[in-house]
Amino acid sequence: MDLVLIGIVSYLFGSIPFGLILTKFFLKKDIREIGSGNIGATNALRSGNKLIGYLTLILDITKAVLPVLFVKINYPELIYLSALCSFLGHVFPIWLKFKGGKGVATYLGILFVINLSYGVIFITIWIFIFILSKYSSLSSILATSSVPIFLLISKNFSEVIFFIIMFVLIFYTHRENIKRLKNKEEKETKIY
Repeated sequence: MDLVLIGIVSYLFGSIPFGLILTKFFLKKDIREIGSGNIGATNALRSGNKLIGYLTLILDITKAVLPVLFVKINYPELIYLSALCSFLGHVFPIWLKFKGGKGVATYLGILFVINLSYGVIFITIWIFIFILSKYSSLSSILATSSVPIFLLISKNFSEVIFFIIMFVLIFYTHRENIKRLKNKEEKETKIY
């Protein structure tokens, strides 16, 4: 029973579309009609209101932190289930006909709860790639790949499979960005 309940609650937390809620409430706009049409923080930045973008980022991180941290403390053996369900809730929210965000902020929240150093590795790589390229999508893909690579190098094989799965999912959610990057059509991201 705990397994099913944790999966459902984690999914529901992850499925809260903060980008959509904030842009509708404060800007009276539908984020799905702005920029890429994505409900995540990067597209929320394109709304023209940086505060909405950064608030979306913080809330998308938090919606993973809360259920995954609760599970880590009370049901540590189910932490990866909670993490995966939170992530899937963001990417495939039932409320939006399973069309959600790309999952990067939610993934960052998961990293911080599972192991703080994984979150630091992700942020460090993300910032480094972003400074070089100015592409949030490229930064996200490469930073996501850095965690399983780090685990392989440090011979921490127990978590590698989970983080490879997460990388594959984020790679999948960025498939259109990858096409645009290949064709040199991806737009630079302005985060400040």
